[in-house]
Amino acid sequence: MGFMRFGIAEWLRIFVPVLLAAQALLVLWAAGGEWSPPPPYLSRFPAEAGPWKQLRDEPVGADVREALGARRLLNRTYVHNQTNSLANLLVAWFESQQGGARQPHSPKVCLPASGWIPEETGEVTLDTVAGSIRVNRYAVLNRGQRAVVLYWYQTPRRVTAGEWSAKFWLIADSLRDRRTDVALVRIVVSATDGKYEAATASAIEFGRGVYPELRSQLPR
Repeated sequence: MGFMRFGIAEWLRIFVPVLLAAQALLVLWAAGGEWSPPPPYLSRFPAEAGPWKQLRDEPVGADVREALGARRLLNRTYVHNQTNSLANLLVAWFESQQGGARQPHSPKVCLPASGWIPEETGEVTLDTVAGSIRVNRYAVLNRGQRAVVLYWYQTPRRVTAGEWSAKFWLIADSLRDRRTDVALVRIVVSATDGKYEAATASAIEFGRGVYPELRSQLPR
């Protein structure tokens, strides 16, 4: 019998179920002694991040809270004190990902479900005083309105952009630290001129100011 060669699609069909099963089993095992950190007080998140100042806290409906399933939630709009650009910050903190606990919803799924069509996708680097991180960048369109979305998954040990890498590190960290808490961080800046360049620059600037504060506010 000759050697059987598999393409990428075939390997993914084999690898993905195995990874998900391993994640479920290992997280369940680790949860036997899982340590749950005290939840963060996101309402006390700083009102300023560099030149960005808090404009308002956005209301979150009960149905949205139920759908997200996060233990703590922050939905706040900031304004730039020179350009008057607006940036929305959403932080959804999940105490545990084991058993039947809710896990972060990927914006890759939520955005199209809300009518936003991705026109550009990729990753960008945020160089901050707390270190450099790679995050997702989405340029999206909805009925003529354009926006730039940055998002990432933040745990006590690292920032992860990819959903699959987040699942991999969940296994490793649950075994090492006996905890599975995670925060989904999302930044949205509207492209008021219909172009993505300025909105991307604003989102990156805002993210550079926000990330160090998240490092100090979220459980370590």
